[in-house]
Amino acid sequence: MRYFEDLIEGEERESDAREVTEAELLAFARQYDPQYFHADPLAATRSIFGGVVASGIFTMAIWRQLDHRICGDIAWICGVAWDEVRFPQAVRAGDVLRAHARCLSKRPSRKDPRRGVTVYQYTLLNQRDETVFTCRSTNLVERRMSEA
Repeated sequence: MRYFEDLIEGEERESDAREVTEAELLAFARQYDPQYFHADPLAATRSIFGGVVASGIFTMAIWRQLDHRICGDIAWICGVAWDEVRFPQAVRAGDVLRAHARCLSKRPSRKDPRRGVTVYQYTLLNQRDETVFTCRSTNLVERRMSEA
């Protein structure tokens, strides 16, 4: 487990790749975000996208899954804010995605010496190195008890 003290400002990590299938994209959209350009392949051809694209919520879920592969060893307490959330490119079936995380800053908590505050820049990239999702996240992380 990596604690607040182990995190290094400027450290970057990148996940392995994961392909998005049409079946999972459609299943998610039909249950959680049934807009026609997410859930109906025929109707989506008439959208500005020209075909089915992933819901932003689905895109974030894929990012979260991949991010756990690279940052799942951090002693997270919780996230407290997401800023500058963007979806600059649509995710489509067949895209191969990978997550990137960069520690922008860290500081001890002013309220509780048992935790630290970190800010991470998260990015999800497709097979063409295009950014499909990005955000800046403020998170609480456990400190080592002996140093708190």
